[in-house]
Amino acid sequence: MNHAPAALMPVPGPAAPPVSEARRGGLLVFGAAMAWSFGGAIARGLEITDPWAIIAWRDFFATLLLMGFMLWRDGPAGTMRLFRSMGLPGLGVAFCVAIATTSFVVALGYTTVANILLMQAGVPLIAALLGVVFLREAVDAVTWAAILMVIAGISVMVSDSFGTNISFIGDGLALTIAVVFAAATVITRRYSGVRMTPAACLGIMVGGFVAFLLSSGMRVGLADLGLLVLFGALTLGLGMAMFVTGARLIPSALAALISTMEPAFGPVWVWLIHGEVPAPRTLVGGVVVFLALVGHILWQWHRSRRTALPLPN
Repeated sequence: MNHAPAALMPVPGPAAPPVSEARRGGLLVFGAAMAWSFGGAIARGLEITDPWAIIAWRDFFATLLLMGFMLWRDGPAGTMRLFRSMGLPGLGVAFCVAIATTSFVVALGYTTVANILLMQAGVPLIAALLGVVFLREAVDAVTWAAILMVIAGISVMVSDSFGTNISFIGDGLALTIAVVFAAATVITRRYSGVRMTPAACLGIMVGGFVAFLLSSGMRVGLADLGLLVLFGALTLGLGMAMFVTGARLIPSALAALISTMEPAFGPVWVWLIHGEVPAPRTLVGGVVVFLALVGHILWQWHRSRRTALPLPN
């Protein structure tokens, strides 16, 4: 008899979800990307300058939202049961979330935002490769083409900011962010029966605690506090809740692909809210990313409709 813990038992790769579930998963991941995309616009309005204090406050409010949501939905006993039952897969996702949320701030001290965004453009490619290796998920030619278009589009977006100085620490951290985010996406998909909201909450709590220890102080003004509530609850908390819920319903490559709408729409909100006109290359690259994703979504919709049509007698 096998006495291995349930979290260590091998889990078969996920079967293809029904069309309705796949559509719901895609919409949730899209909603997460939209929530994340407001982060830059909100951060632009902050007067506080200590990045670690910003992250600590952001993670605090994100934790409050996620905990409040789970307590409302599942009650205290159900919430505790979710934390206990997430097992090693949940701890893996929590570790990935903690690494990603803290590495971003450290990477900014060594490299440019452009380099970090360029590395993030590789998340769909990394997730697709991990999905092929660990989940045996087939990635069709149209998805590969969309991934390459997204990488090209984001490369155009950030090309104005490329410099001659290369930081192996900063770029290495940016690559780490891309890898752990892709890994979290694949783990969420593989263990689709495990609710990952508590895992995301745990990872954010750990990241926030680290940022609190590294901050120079937590005093903020009332206006900044309001923006930090939005920064944490809206962009990170709500976004992460939607992502971990939706990513388990669709293939890993598709979830990572849809999430790249974040860098495509981020400059648009900064433009509309703060009047910062994006550079022409930013607009061109963003259009390429948007067209690649919309084209892929329309192709998926057409294929699902064709599959659902009854065969002629």
